[in-house]
Amino acid sequence: MRSRSRQADTSLPEVNLIPMMNAMLAILAFFVIVAMSLSSFQTLTVELPPAEDAIVPPNLPAPLIAKLQAGGQIRLNDQPVNQAELTAAIRTYLATNPQGSVLLQADAQVPYREVIQLLGTMQDAGGDRVSLAID
Repeated sequence: MRSRSRQADTSLPEVNLIPMMNAMLAILAFFVIVAMSLSSFQTLTVELPPAEDAIVPPNLPAPLIAKLQAGGQIRLNDQPVNQAELTAAIRTYLATNPQGSVLLQADAQVPYREVIQLLGTMQDAGGDRVSLAID
């Protein structure tokens, strides 16, 4: 009689995976819904005027434009300069033009890190009147 009970004990128990999968999907759906409701996106609708209707104040001086080309070359008024010369030119320009602004035009092939480093150096010299020009 012992041998018969051992045969019954040696059979593998059946595990029904379908109810377990249903429960897991229900829990996953619950967490997805909670995450979606907690992270609501806030949007701000801004209507920009077309470029031809833009009003430019009449007495603003022309901006000082520095260009960063591929290879890290900096040009100011189509002449190559280094960072020290650029910083001096920015300080001189902003001292003589209190309403003036300085723009950095970067070539598309210049790595983003180099653009941000130069922009940071320019902002150290010109403060909030230095910005990045975007085409």
